[in-house]
Amino acid sequence: MTASVKFFDTSVPVAFAGGDAGNTPAFRWYDKDRLVHGRRMEDHLRFAVCYWHSLCWPGGDPFGGETFLRPWHHGADAMAQARAKADVAFELFRLLDVPFFTFHDVDAAPEGKSLGESVANLNAIADLFEAKMAASKVRLLWGTANLFTHRRYMAGAATNPDPEIFTYAAGQVRAALEVTHRLGGQNYVLWGGREGYETLLNTDLKRELDQLGRFVSLVVEHKHKIGFKGPILIEPKPKEPTKHQYDFDVATCYGFLARYDLLKDVKLNIEQNHAILAGHSFHHEVALAEALGVFGSLDINRGDDLLGWDTDQFAMNVPELALVFHELLSRGGFSSGGLNFDAKIRRQSIDPDDLIHAHVGSMDACARALLAAADMLDAGVLTGPLAKRYEGWAGPEGRAILGGQRSLAELADRAHGPGFDPQPRSGRQEYLESLVNRYV
Repeated sequence: MTASVKFFDTSVPVAFAGGDAGNTPAFRWYDKDRLVHGRRMEDHLRFAVCYWHSLCWPGGDPFGGETFLRPWHHGADAMAQARAKADVAFELFRLLDVPFFTFHDVDAAPEGKSLGESVANLNAIADLFEAKMAASKVRLLWGTANLFTHRRYMAGAATNPDPEIFTYAAGQVRAALEVTHRLGGQNYVLWGGREGYETLLNTDLKRELDQLGRFVSLVVEHKHKIGFKGPILIEPKPKEPTKHQYDFDVATCYGFLARYDLLKDVKLNIEQNHAILAGHSFHHEVALAEALGVFGSLDINRGDDLLGWDTDQFAMNVPELALVFHELLSRGGFSSGGLNFDAKIRRQSIDPDDLIHAHVGSMDACARALLAAADMLDAGVLTGPLAKRYEGWAGPEGRAILGGQRSLAELADRAHGPGFDPQPRSGRQEYLESLVNRYV
């Protein structure tokens, strides 16, 4: 396949058409230049198309092979296939008019027979990316290295029992980080892959956690050495491919970062599907990351509530997204992060334009949710009742307790005082839920 071969049926970039849009690809809610709380909608949402699911996934599952039959998936010349894939990728970015994209190293360029050959391939494709980026609007939200697919990583990369595999992984990450830096990436993601265990019968937990802590520290040290300004991001995930991942959820990742003194340089990239697999809500994981000061970016997708694995469907749940965006807006929104479409079309969606329809639908869902979140914030729907619920802590006694000006004995003596009989107040959950439903 060459750049001259047409892949998508459409050639005109998707544009905002509002409620008058017909059945052709068009945005009904996503108006990139519309101001929301003083920022353009595009700058709030910072959409990114991911390379792996959109361009690399063949449509297979554990029970059947590929269904998509992409032209660049077949051929004797792996680098020619990679260049053809890049042509289609940047055409997709143009048609969707997105500001960002993301990639794994081995998804962008084929692995060679040695690390040196793999790095050379990556740099050659990065040269192509650089030229294409110069001729387009799209920028790099983040890059990452695939440290989980190759058989050498079957027992993990940083947590592998073999230090030589640890070393190989370090070489792979250095190359991916340096390419991300060269392309102006705004973050770098350390995806956990197989950093976890399948059985404790052959696992030394402390040793593996120490190895992982050292590996992330090495990445942070190199980030500063080359002058990369963006944060390193870790993506919480509870399971798949290992039974227990060391980056299980936001709380686990925070404990890990605190233990190894990494909180200054490392933040979290949170995904809806991973939150659900961990037994949490997407809203919970984002709110906790914000509360702990480790929020970085979002992989925007959704899981299937009836299935117990990572289905990576495109995000379409407006009420769920509205609560997440309300959390973000109330705390200032993204800085270097954004919304990465770590989502794949279903294996029955075999038409090339299904890729466009999936992204457009999810971008519209996010835009609609952002507007609902802004309206809720403007009306104080949740912030007002929240402030009232905790108003006692804003008073002189509450401030004195939190400020260390009261001892346990002093508090106990006050509680024993005459007439001291505090009464509970309603949490008004159903009332608040009904208020939210007025906006979504």
